[in-house]
Amino acid sequence: MIRIGLGRDIHRLVCERPLLLGGIVVPADKGEDGYSDGDVLIHAVIDALLGAAGRGDIGELFPPSDPAWKDACSQELLRRSFEQVKKAGYALVNLDCVVSCELPKIAPYRKAIRASLAALLAVDIEAVFVKGKTNEGCDSVGAGEAIEALAVCLLERV
Repeated sequence: MIRIGLGRDIHRLVCERPLLLGGIVVPADKGEDGYSDGDVLIHAVIDALLGAAGRGDIGELFPPSDPAWKDACSQELLRRSFEQVKKAGYALVNLDCVVSCELPKIAPYRKAIRASLAALLAVDIEAVFVKGKTNEGCDSVGAGEAIEALAVCLLERV
């Protein structure tokens, strides 16, 4: 049995926060505002994985109303979420992601982001891909006020 999951997240960009993407710090003037560390890409990946496995979403597992998750490390949230996926009897086949922002350009950091996500999910780097897109000046992402990530995954019953 195979299952597909789709995840999406968006965060405002603010000064004096690091820009985290897939577990790495990307040099930028602004970073994600969020209850946890704000890693928009990891949050989208978590929702894709949990959805594919029928295990809910990031807000159910780590509700922002719970002070335990204030400033939480998204890498740890991903590890915990992926444990739920594995307990449900699934393995990750592949993960494909899109990060939408005007700046910085994603391409120079793509390999490091892919390697980070692959390591966190214990899969080969070839099973993970990340693309960068702009919004061509449209909406809050296009205005440089926000960053958005989409992730789609394929899980296989083991």
